[in-house]
Amino acid sequence: MNVSDLEIGKGVDTITLEVVEVGEVREWTNARGKGTVCTIKTKDDTGDVSVTLWNDDCDKVKAGDKITIENGWVSEFRGDKQLSTGRFGKLAVNQ
Repeated sequence: MNVSDLEIGKGVDTITLEVVEVGEVREWTNARGKGTVCTIKTKDDTGDVSVTLWNDDCDKVKAGDKITIENGWVSEFRGDKQLSTGRFGKLAVNQ
């Protein structure tokens, strides 16, 4: 799958992206607990997309890395597509 194929409200089987920029790690707290979140900017040959990373995934990536997201989810944030691993997905940093 490519960035150009992403649709808001749809799942993503597998996508491989290059990390362009890693945003600031922020803390969150809600009724279920607390953790960290960050947003990274990524791209492939067909476009770019922001990716939300949660908790331990925030520390796994740096600019220039290639990542693969399996079983991800596309949502919308402030009018832009945003990709995440969702509840059941996983992130891998490719070597």
